[in-house]
Amino acid sequence: MTRRWALEGIENFRDFGDYQTVDGRRLKKRRFYRSASHGRATDTDLEAIAGLDLALVVDLRRKSERDRDPSRRPPGFRGQVIENDIGNEGEDSWMVHVRDSDLTETSFRDYMLGYYRTAPYEERHVDLFSRYFKALAGVDGAVLVHCAAGKDRTGILVALTHHIAGVHRDDIFEDYLLTNNPERLAARMPMIAKAMEEIAGRAPTESVMQVALGVDADYLHTAISVIEDGHGGLDPYIEHALGVHPALRATLRDRLLA
Repeated sequence: MTRRWALEGIENFRDFGDYQTVDGRRLKKRRFYRSASHGRATDTDLEAIAGLDLALVVDLRRKSERDRDPSRRPPGFRGQVIENDIGNEGEDSWMVHVRDSDLTETSFRDYMLGYYRTAPYEERHVDLFSRYFKALAGVDGAVLVHCAAGKDRTGILVALTHHIAGVHRDDIFEDYLLTNNPERLAARMPMIAKAMEEIAGRAPTESVMQVALGVDADYLHTAISVIEDGHGGLDPYIEHALGVHPALRATLRDRLLA
């Protein structure tokens, strides 16, 4: 199965369905998608997306990100959109890091590890994740999860979705690491390097850009470890922090699996 979709203005667009689960079933195919922002979607992209029968879109970006880069949707789009404005005060932490750091690989890796330590319990994420799972149980149609780059916030929520479905841990990480597609990194690097130079007043190196634009298994492991420390495991976190009680979880599995 080809997971990556080559769209013109939306990067990191891929299908996260059709994985086998530990009980021998499979996630439905062509029903679960993930991507980066849709603010630069071309008309051709919108035509392709219109054919997906999207019933639910989860935009994990902050309000400031959505205002800066408003999403484009296909004409006549009627799907449910989940977003929130919680915790939008203050400067964007990534921009602050770019401005104030020494722009080294180590500083960006440390920033990302710190981000993943807090992300699972950030109020706005708990709200978005919880609403997503409740909506996912009831929608009839395809689902799209996205943030700005489609790698960190999206990566955590997709990993939780895979876990609920019963996808093997190895496949969860394999899907997460598909963000490190070399073609994607090469295409995105010039634009992000320019933006970082404007913020920091100096140009980042290519090795720094690789860290800034990619993901690392240690990041997702960090988020999972934080959840395990806080709740004793992913399942108690999903139930008690996100409100996915056993009946809802059973409904979700029926929704997710072929």
